[in-house]
Amino acid sequence: MRILIVGSSGTLGRAVAAALAGRHEIVSAGRRSGDVRLDITDPASIEAAYAAAGPLDAVVATVGKVTFKPLAEMSADDFAVGLRDKLMGQVNLVLAGRQVLADGGSFTLTTGVLDREPIAAGSSASMVNGAVNAFVMAAAVELPRGLRINAVSPGLLTESVADYDAFFPGFEPVPAARAARAYRKSVEGVATGQVFRVD
Repeated sequence: MRILIVGSSGTLGRAVAAALAGRHEIVSAGRRSGDVRLDITDPASIEAAYAAAGPLDAVVATVGKVTFKPLAEMSADDFAVGLRDKLMGQVNLVLAGRQVLADGGSFTLTTGVLDREPIAAGSSASMVNGAVNAFVMAAAVELPRGLRINAVSPGLLTESVADYDAFFPGFEPVPAARAARAYRKSVEGVATGQVFRVD
């Protein structure tokens, strides 16, 4: 398969690429690096990246920004970051990609542990992750041409503990390589409308 990995230079994206590269052709994408440039907040950039990438059998998104702040300090603009980036960015990857993906192709989106375990200062992430999960379940019943869609919801990555451990007290870290196996399951398997949780 030819697989577009959006966010391929990040910790999770690199692990996913490594898990899939031995059997498939990887097309890397990111805002500032990769085979193609792609800004998920800009639908025109997404369409241009698909045109530049050529034929694709699968799209994997391992990107998405949200705001971490106590709820008492969150503004509408703070919530808009996650809505515009992690939520609608991934939704727009699907909207544009459904026109270009090969029959039977797949989308794999990324959410995270805050869809089920809230933390202080994480209301935006919880909201957006839950919305992406719901979108995946709903889109699965309507996508044309046998296209599939799933989400992967990993816990706190072991490689990110130094940066985020204070936000996730007592959480058991998940190695990125283990999380990457769930992306392989989504891409190479047959499931659709599922959220693969990696705790």
